[in-house]
Amino acid sequence: MTFNSRDLAGTTALVKSPAILRPSLYTRDAFTTFDQATYDSAGAFLIGELERLDPVVHEPLIATTWERDIDLRTDVQIGDTSTSYTLSTFASNGGVVPDGIAWAGAETTTLPRIQLDISKISAPLTLWASEVAYTVPELESARLTGRPIDVQMLAGLNRKHQMDLDQVAYVGSSDIGATGLLNSTHVTNSSNVANGAAGTATWKTKTADEIRKDVNELLISVWAASGYTSPPTKLLVAPEPFGYISTTIASSAANTTILAFLKENNILTAERGIPLEINSVKWLDKALLPGASTDRMVAYSQRPEFVRFPIVPLQPVAPQYQGIWVKVPYYGRIGQVEVVYPETVGYRSGV
Repeated sequence: MTFNSRDLAGTTALVKSPAILRPSLYTRDAFTTFDQATYDSAGAFLIGELERLDPVVHEPLIATTWERDIDLRTDVQIGDTSTSYTLSTFASNGGVVPDGIAWAGAETTTLPRIQLDISKISAPLTLWASEVAYTVPELESARLTGRPIDVQMLAGLNRKHQMDLDQVAYVGSSDIGATGLLNSTHVTNSSNVANGAAGTATWKTKTADEIRKDVNELLISVWAASGYTSPPTKLLVAPEPFGYISTTIASSAANTTILAFLKENNILTAERGIPLEINSVKWLDKALLPGASTDRMVAYSQRPEFVRFPIVPLQPVAPQYQGIWVKVPYYGRIGQVEVVYPETVGYRSGV
């Protein structure tokens, strides 16, 4: 039973006096009373004659972008408890020169051999679960007010799930020792950018050409690490530097922003003839990125064979009835971001 002192003549003095408060806890027919929070949860409010209540449901402001920046691994099932993949490594010696080309003579009896090593990398696929619960009277009260609490509770559960997916996809979770796309421990191509014109690394102190050099240095280093096979197709930047380059003119002679300038003047566009995709991600902000003291940018190729995120979508259990309560559990699984080819990802801090 809940009770609010504001329902008793609106004075807090009643809270301090149990002798006065106790007789007011029950009605004459021995039924318990309900406080303001109980009515609010069902969407019932006291409305004056001249009060105009907006019937539109205003939900919390929440934004997630993980689906835009990473592909899913879809072969996982709810019964799986972990995910894994293999990496194959090839090696071979040369012919005449041990580390050279495999030349062979016409009467050679001993030939160079290919060596193969297959390693397995695995990670937990952790169970995620939550439930919506309400009483039958609450549901009926909400129906009368036209504000279905069951629908809104499910919306809240789905938003919580999306927020958790967003965090795990980008930065992982310290609760289970997981990292994400933006801070993977498998990525070794990580460093600070060169100092700018004002002696600091931040982009606000740099010219458009200096920022272009920072971006291309990262793109070329990732391209080189991949054996010049896969230049990065995407660049993720913290919101503050992204806002700077998207609103600052590249030069007095060009009527274009630094952002547009970067999209067209980079190694990817020169090599493949396609513009570089540049997006902002809140998790790259130094306040949200675990262990970071400066903002970061990340270059990678968004391809499921390079980077992917294993999850099992939410599934509902049949409604469970307990007295006047109705409970509907939902469950799924969330894995850890699999950076299959770490050489295709690069980090630069200090932007």
